[in-house]
Amino acid sequence: MLDVIIAGAGPAGTLAALVLARAGARVLVVDRETFPRDKLCGDTLNPGALSLLGSLDLGGGPLDAAPRLAGMVVTGAGTRVVARYGGGTAGVALSRRVFDAWLLDEAVRAGARFEGGLVVRGPLMGEANGAAVVRGLTMSRRGAPSRPLRVPAALVIAADGRRSVVARALGLAVHPRSPRRWAFGAYLSGVAEISDLGEMHIAAGRYVGIAPLGGGVANVCVVTGPRPDGRSPIEVMRNAIARAGRLQRRFQGASFVSDVRVLGPMAVGARAAGVRGALLAGDAAGFIDPMTGDGLHLAMRGGVLAARAALLGLESSDLDRALRQLEDDRRREIEPKVRFNRALRRVVESRWAVGAAGWGARLAPAAVRWAVRYAGDAA
Repeated sequence: MLDVIIAGAGPAGTLAALVLARAGARVLVVDRETFPRDKLCGDTLNPGALSLLGSLDLGGGPLDAAPRLAGMVVTGAGTRVVARYGGGTAGVALSRRVFDAWLLDEAVRAGARFEGGLVVRGPLMGEANGAAVVRGLTMSRRGAPSRPLRVPAALVIAADGRRSVVARALGLAVHPRSPRRWAFGAYLSGVAEISDLGEMHIAAGRYVGIAPLGGGVANVCVVTGPRPDGRSPIEVMRNAIARAGRLQRRFQGASFVSDVRVLGPMAVGARAAGVRGALLAGDAAGFIDPMTGDGLHLAMRGGVLAARAALLGLESSDLDRALRQLEDDRRREIEPKVRFNRALRRVVESRWAVGAAGWGARLAPAAVRWAVRYAGDAA
């Protein structure tokens, strides 16, 4: 029987698989997609994400060829602040299509198995000492939903994203009524004045993020409130750019080189880090608003923490201990950044707060620079 089955082959799931496989665990990673595949994301790895990868001896490959990001430029309410990480610290811009496939290859090379085209239908439930326990996953082949597969495992790690089937089936997913935000993202060529900085352009109820991917192509992501301004995804993006002041001029010669992908609503949380026999990781444990640029780092760190807790559970044969360990680790290593993320998100929701923040930034730009370095784990 498998030691661990992991739902989801994104960065959280594959890093969990890599840590487990290196420790000698029998690991299977499943995903409905085959790889490489495209994914809506800001396509940035901040310094904290790179540091985490380095601690796992993951480097080289596409990371070496990726454009370096020396910091962020933040604009809003008539204010522009350039915040460099300093000290030679940098992040990188790298498409999820390339990054996720590379991480998956590393996990397989470490000894994990991967099967694409498997759709997770829910947890495989059992009983121990009169209490319910997760004993694996129920799945189906993509395109053949009438033939269920039941795959048992000692432990499950649910890293199947913000719409996690496992978290929802276990009653762990939380969908708050606000904020109800939607993300629209695409690749564009010909955006003017691209530099070695990521960009965040903030207005009340929305923001525009830009990341340079090299070769004259930039990742552009627009995040809006519950009533996007436009009749189509591409119109929503064009209208947001047109309303972003001097940003409009920089896009006069730009053209879309990909379809616009849409993600939302983004307000998703989790009641707990898991249940007996199942641990949550990545966006399944709570979706991180992309505004601060540390979503990928926190997702990957959550995957590593879930793997270490799983190893503790396997070694001790105590599933409750594994869950307690994960909850403690997430509270210590992830929750402070989540609270910071939520505080910034509340600012964007209010026109008054955006104006006040812009006024404050003009008086104390060092505070914005600190926030950028903190979000990037370079403070």
